[in-house]
Formats: sequence, C-alpha cells, structure tokens
Amino acid sequence: MTDYAVVNPATGETLATYDTFDDAAVDDAVRRADAAARTWAATAPAERAELLRRAAQLHRDRADDLAAIIVREMGKVHAAALEEVGFAADITEYYADQMDRITADQPIDILGEGTAVIRRSPLGALLGIMPWNFPYYQVARFAAPNLAIGNTILLKHAPQCPESALAIEAIYRDAGFPDGAYVDLRVTNEQAADIIADPRVHGVSVTGSERAGAAVAEVAGRNLKKVALELGGSDPFILLSTDDLDAAVEAAVGARLDNTGQSCNGAKRFIVVDDLYDAFLEKFTAQMSGAKVGDPDADDTVLGPLSSLVAAERLAEQVDRAVAQGATVVTGGTRDGAFFAPTVLTGVTRDMDAYSEEFFGPVGAVYRVADEDAAVELANDTPFGLGSYVFTTDAEQAERVADRLDAGMVYVNLVLADSPELPFGGVKRSGTSRELGLLAADEFVNKKLIRIG
Repeated sequence: MTDYAVVNPATGETLATYDTFDDAAVDDAVRRADAAARTWAATAPAERAELLRRAAQLHRDRADDLAAIIVREMGKVHAAALEEVGFAADITEYYADQMDRITADQPIDILGEGTAVIRRSPLGALLGIMPWNFPYYQVARFAAPNLAIGNTILLKHAPQCPESALAIEAIYRDAGFPDGAYVDLRVTNEQAADIIADPRVHGVSVTGSERAGAAVAEVAGRNLKKVALELGGSDPFILLSTDDLDAAVEAAVGARLDNTGQSCNGAKRFIVVDDLYDAFLEKFTAQMSGAKVGDPDADDTVLGPLSSLVAAERLAEQVDRAVAQGATVVTGGTRDGAFFAPTVLTGVTRDMDAYSEEFFGPVGAVYRVADEDAAVELANDTPFGLGSYVFTTDAEQAERVADRLDAGMVYVNLVLADSPELPFGGVKRSGTSRELGLLAADEFVNKKLIRIG
C-alpha cells in the first residue's frame, strides 16, 4: 500500500502509484545529503551559480512536460502550469545571479580598533516539506536559495505530487549537481519526524496548513532544530476608493481565482467602503459567476478542478456550514465532483466559523465597512497575517493603511505581483519566516562573527 499516487482530480482516475521509502532507503537518503553537504559547501560560489543556471534552463527546456504533470496531479489549468514552471526557473536563476551578494562578508562598523565581519556559511542538510498547490514554485523558493548558500536538500513533496517531485530531482541531477545535493523523498509523516530528529539534518522548512506547521514545529523544537514555517492565509482585499471600479473588480477576481482559489496569499476577504459596496458586489458577482469552470487543458478554462475530491468536499462543507450559521450565497456554492463553482458570500459575521477560517478554493466573502478605520479593524481581525491588498486613490492613505495592517506583505493597487526578489511570508498563524528575495538565503545559515584586533 502507498499514499503516493497520481489521481487526476478532473476524472478521479488513479494514473500511477509509488511506493513509500522503507527505513533503509530513508537512511541512505539522509546519508547522501549529509555526505554531499561536506563538499557542496566547499564548492566555489561561481560553480554553484553555474549549476543553478543550468537547473533554471532545464525548467524552461522541459516546460511542456513539467506543466502536463501537474495538470494531471492536482488539476492546475494548463496555462497557469506553464507560468508556474517559468516562475520556478526565474527564481532559480535569480539566486544564481545574486550569488555574490548572498555569499559576501558583511562588514561591521566597530567601536574599537581592528575589523569585524559577518560571514555566512551553510548549516548542512535541510528537510523541506512542500505542498501540492504550486508543485514547482514552492520547491524552487526553498531549494534554490539554500543550494546557493551551500546547504543540501532533502525534499518531501505532497503525496499527490510524486511525478513532479521526481521531475525536479531529475533537473538537479541532469544539471550536474553532485549526488546528494538534492534528494527526493517519499516518506510517511512518522518517517519525516525521524528525519527532523536525525542529527545529520540541521533544519526543516514546511509550507502547508496550520496543523502541519504545528506538528513539524513541535518535533523541530524538541530536537532544537531551526524551523521555517509558511502557513495559511485569509488575505484582505480592501477597497477604499477608485477611479476605475471595473479594473478594481477585475483585480479582485484575479486575486481570488488564481490557481482555482488554492493560493495561500490569494485575496479571500473583500472589504469595501459603504459608497462602493453595492456596485462592487454586483460587478464582482457577475465576474465570479462568469468564470469558466472545466477541463484544465482547455485554452478558455479559468478554473479547473480543486486538487482532489476530498478538497472539494471540505470546501463544500465549509460553505454549507456558513449558510447554516446565517451567511448568504450570492452566487455559486455548488460542487460537481472535484469541481467547485465560483462562490460569493455575504453576511458573514464574527460569530460564524467562516469569519476566521481560510477558504482554500474559489470562495470570496464580501464585507461592507463605513470607513478606513473599520476596514483596517476588520482586516486585522483574523488569526492569519500573510498578505493583503489595498486599493485607494489616496497615496497618503495607502501608506497609512499599509503601515497599520498586521501582515507580512502589503500590495497597493495591484495583485498577482509576486517576483523572485520580493520576500514572501507572514505573521501570526501564517508563519515565521521569509522565502524569496535575499532574505530567503538568510534563513538557514550560520552568521559567523569574525573579529580581528
């Protein structure tokens, strides 16, 4: 029996199954990563950069095949799958281009005589536990900066993504990385806990649910291991003023339906000032309901299936519970297998479960507020603090609101603007670390002080 399988969510067909590693195979994987760490750290930064560039190019060369894999594995719309592969390539190349900055000594202005620098060095083998929603992008933003700094990677991908996981491992192997620099794992949660506890492994990064993050952090804490957490989000989209309501609505819909609504930093709560609320709700509902749901390989499909039948059933249960507690479904709310209709909720109040939950699918809740203060209060009234979106024509208001929001990221008057150089991460129950940008290469390093008199 195995938990690793490719099950096409559009059809429900099981296309392939893969065996979980036995304990001997796990030990061999850790041994290889540990052995490679001893030589990879000593490899010249320029050589590490060149291998990363080769890996980036292989993503691009194999884009069609890579995209087809994740359409099968988790139902991603084909055009979006191609975009994701390209983004993973861009991220990988970014860290090759930034190698000098990543590895350079950082001088310190000291109070006495002599010199002092911070010299960054790798920790060794790291474990990454990655989710299914962005099978290539999520791995790239963990693996690329850590390979750049000189760490080695053990990668446990989501059980529904065994083929994309193997494809990534093949890219690093074919790019010329040494054996053990990047090792794919198919392991149980119990085996993953043993890997975290293994003294040959020096840190763990997990992107996933609050439950997964808490479980990993508990094991890491018991074993005094550095842990990086990228967890859920219920990002607000705050509309305070606009001189182009149609454009604001289009941005709102794009921010909600990206990746069929299965994005941790997708806008999920739409907070609109009173004088724009009615017009926004009408236009938002029309665009949401008009988004085509269907075959993820079709050119005009906006939303494919959710990642699995279980995910769609879970989302339907959330919506049904919200309605039972008093919320109103303005459009959508229906499920057909793993496909879920774009859904708009109103009337969500603080006493409902939906107020504090994350909807991981094409469901958006729209709220009416009186003014800026009420908008900020509502936006911050959540256990999450990942991203946020503010739309306003007032530049001073934009700065003021951005400063007041309890979030790791604030985007003003734009959405879907993630980029390799921009740090990604949150606060509160959304996580503890940063990925992307130069900050990502500073998570799993020894910042060694060298003081010379």
